[in-house]
Amino acid sequence: MPLKTNMQLNHSQNKFSTKKFPVTLILDHISGEANIGSIFRLSDAFHVEEIIFCGIEPNLNSNRLKKTSRSTHEYVDFRYLEDSAAIVQQKKAEGYTIIALEITQNSIPLQKLQLQTSEKIVLIAGHENFGISEEILDLCDQTVHISMFGNNSSMNVAQSIGISLYEITKSLIP
Repeated sequence: MPLKTNMQLNHSQNKFSTKKFPVTLILDHISGEANIGSIFRLSDAFHVEEIIFCGIEPNLNSNRLKKTSRSTHEYVDFRYLEDSAAIVQQKKAEGYTIIALEITQNSIPLQKLQLQTSEKIVLIAGHENFGISEEILDLCDQTVHISMFGNNSSMNVAQSIGISLYEITKSLIP
């Protein structure tokens, strides 16, 4: 019998190194429990500093959230704040570059975003139906969108955060 050379690894066998990225997520009124669970899982995968929920407090007792997060909601750092604008202004004062993930008249394609390897990032994503409020968009240093090539003009918020975290963390690795 031939030796298998490409076997799937379990959690204890993986060879990934641990690295925390200077990235904070601000979720502006995101409410979908499956989305929130997925965002916890993505935040763990990309080892972000923290998730800040604004406007709508997540229901951590939701079975849907727990199932989707696969327990990452128990150890990914997060907090809830009512006022999105206040935390954006605070993070800006702390030297973070504030990036909105939204299609706007001034947004650039995500792949054209230029970051320094030492840059501290806040990535803001907005409500599943209404996006990021204009008040918050006005506070951002940059607005990016994910180029899409089909008929639809939007993407699931958790999927778009995953794509964005991949591109951002890739830029922050020296």
